[in-house]
Amino acid sequence: MSARAADRPFDGVLFDIDDTLVDTRGAFAAALGVVAERFLPHLPAGRHPELLTHWRADAAGHYSRYTRGEVGYREQRLARANAMHAAFGGSMLDDDGFTTWDEVFEEAFRTAWEPHDDAAAAVDELRGLGVAVGALSNASVDYQSLKLERVGLAETVPMLVGVDTLGFGKPDARVFVEACRRLGTDPSRTAYVGDELDVDAVAARAAGLTGVWLDRPGPRRVPVSAAEIATSGVLVVSGLAELPGALGL
Repeated sequence: MSARAADRPFDGVLFDIDDTLVDTRGAFAAALGVVAERFLPHLPAGRHPELLTHWRADAAGHYSRYTRGEVGYREQRLARANAMHAAFGGSMLDDDGFTTWDEVFEEAFRTAWEPHDDAAAAVDELRGLGVAVGALSNASVDYQSLKLERVGLAETVPMLVGVDTLGFGKPDARVFVEACRRLGTDPSRTAYVGDELDVDAVAARAAGLTGVWLDRPGPRRVPVSAAEIATSGVLVVSGLAELPGALGL
């Protein structure tokens, strides 16, 4: 190990993708607006932000069931679409109807993918310091690889582990350990950065990594209390520009 590496507190940084590197909340808002125009035409445009809140909250935990390997991707999305339709007065979707719905949603969603303004610079700074960088996500490897490619980050942030790698995702400690193995770093010298306090930062810490919670300005998907933050034992940053300093790099 070089003297520079020995003095550095971290050898690797793993990133979550959605709402960490990529503005997925904004892409969801755009996609749901298009969906509403087609499938919920009675809903005033002024209420479209409510669709985003409902979708992101996923109160029934359909996406969490998917990340635990209990249901398939299509099954969870169909359930979420019908839950939203039920909440906002839309017709229930059968399999054929959902196929059309999902095509409309997905085209608008992918068109709206954009990186967060601070993502590329933070990644470049870490790499310039000799820190290995990679991604761990609760979506599939191919899907997230495409997302990283579309937003211009695929060359600098390799997609290492998705929910389909081991058949389950975060907060299971094994996915963090596997991502470190593929990154070539020890968990004790690796940080994981994500926008969810529980399944990202706290789960990473439980797996032996340094958990970093990215608390971007704006509404949180899941409310978090001050007490939860204070007792979490993780680092907190409000933007990726703060990350190298927070890690002591």
